[in-house]
Amino acid sequence: MGSEFPVQVGQRDFALDLLFFHRGLNCLVAFELKVGRFEPEYLGKLSFYLEALDRDVRKPHENPAIGVLLCASKDDEVVEYALSRSASPALIAQYQTQLPDKQLLQHKLHEFYLQNTPATKQDD
Repeated sequence: MGSEFPVQVGQRDFALDLLFFHRGLNCLVAFELKVGRFEPEYLGKLSFYLEALDRDVRKPHENPAIGVLLCASKDDEVVEYALSRSASPALIAQYQTQLPDKQLLQHKLHEFYLQNTPATKQDD
């Protein structure tokens, strides 16, 4: 949907690094890119953006937004502590100079979404 996607909350303007729409998952996917190591406050900012997207951008028939935070490096224990009380669907990963296979990335996003979405009742 765009880079530096504008988000306004109250009287303040913010810019989300990258925003995509995943047709298969029927949801917005927000990417925040960081050139340094993961810091816990990055997760708070991403959660803020996801809330703004869900309230102001998401359409009623769409699923809640998913966030992906890409950092140059991460300490797994710091990430674990930062995510332990978070209810928002967010991923934190180290980035690489080469993207993974497109189908692998789609599979992982779908897998993550299923893990963080309440089970829906299927009709028999």
